[in-house]
Amino acid sequence: MKKLPDTLLIIFGIMIVFIGLTWLVPAGEFERTVVNGREVLVPGSYERVEANPQGLGALLQGPVRGFISAAQIIAFVFLVGGAFGVITRTGAIDAGLQSIIKFSERHPKYRHWILPVVITLFSLAGATFGMSEEVLVFVLITIPLALALGYDSITGIAVSFVGAGLGFAGAFINPFTIGVAQGIAELPPASGMGYRLMVWAVTTVIGIIYIMRYVLKLEKDPTLSPVYELDQQRDLRQLGKTEHQEFTRGHRYVLLALTAALLLLVYGVGQWGWYINEIAGLFIGLGIVAGVISHLGLEESVDAFKDGAKDMLTAALVIAMAKGLIVIAEDGKIIDTLLHTIAGLSEGLPKPVTVEIMFIFQTLLNFFVPSGSGQAALTMPIMAPLSDLLGISRQTAVLAFQFGDGLSNLIIPTSGVTMGVLAIAKIPYNVWVKWFLPLFLILCAACMLMLLPPVLFFEWP
Repeated sequence: MKKLPDTLLIIFGIMIVFIGLTWLVPAGEFERTVVNGREVLVPGSYERVEANPQGLGALLQGPVRGFISAAQIIAFVFLVGGAFGVITRTGAIDAGLQSIIKFSERHPKYRHWILPVVITLFSLAGATFGMSEEVLVFVLITIPLALALGYDSITGIAVSFVGAGLGFAGAFINPFTIGVAQGIAELPPASGMGYRLMVWAVTTVIGIIYIMRYVLKLEKDPTLSPVYELDQQRDLRQLGKTEHQEFTRGHRYVLLALTAALLLLVYGVGQWGWYINEIAGLFIGLGIVAGVISHLGLEESVDAFKDGAKDMLTAALVIAMAKGLIVIAEDGKIIDTLLHTIAGLSEGLPKPVTVEIMFIFQTLLNFFVPSGSGQAALTMPIMAPLSDLLGISRQTAVLAFQFGDGLSNLIIPTSGVTMGVLAIAKIPYNVWVKWFLPLFLILCAACMLMLLPPVLFFEWP
């Protein structure tokens, strides 16, 4: 398969297109007003204004101005990534998973409960702190776990990769998707929690049922596995190179601290009005506590923090470049014209149809920009005011983005995590697509249904 350009190159190409659009698209603006402390467009107020086409200077300065415009969000991504780098360095998460493997070896009769529990844990990780790239390490544990339970390597990557992906798509406080999207849409962080928790539960349960139906078939006939012959040739000693770690008291305390921090985040946002600065401070404090509990020492803690922040570099660059696109479009005064045009095309369509179009648009866009935070930075400045014009809540627009980004991440070939996981497991991409596509379609149908209640039955702040 031909390798597609890097995300940054794609965005830079889109930036050139945006420069061209400022010469072709008529300039126009909506009037704006503040409602409940939030700036919204005034429907029906669109007017043509004097054109302001952009040029080479805007192209070269776009990324810099994007960094400036998205500085708070970019700082947040770096600091939270660094904090979780420290948590990862403590080995608490690795040791927790390895303790599950040992339990399955001692109590094989409980194996039907083990997989749903582990999937739920990975789903929680995806829903809370956006586990994504970290799965590349965990598949080295979950594949041997699945094979030890008598299943196959597809089950092994489904447990961790699909598990985290289910949580990522149905997240309720993921700072890298919901946090960024709600911040751009000028919504309180972690708002709409009640309905989001239900969404997370539904997506997770659907995934668990699909995976468990598959493993029950394998129990009856292991040769039904599309990777049966491949698994017979595996060298588990090479596949599971992860260093063995005992689940110590320190690991337990780190995981308890993580749980407490996540609960405090929910309470702080809801009761104290925490925003990006406070949440970033909470995670920095969590990283410090984790380092102290695990006796990492100052030097190692700092190294772990830098490594974690370094992992967020691409996401930060994508956010800045994507924000640069919006800066160019704003300076060229074409965003309101595009919104006016899209709103006109959607005029007369029922709101349920419009929200599904939003979901499909986000899904297709993710093929070219497979970055949750980057896609949020690219689309939410347009989707949020568009939802105002169409009478759809901004929370629902964020949910459409979340579904479109999260679900397609599990199957698109432009996702580095997807292709990396398959490379580690040595599973051909076409085999994975054939196995996962039915679940993908089921999840898409479920998510499209879950977009309807906030449009039809209740107001979602």
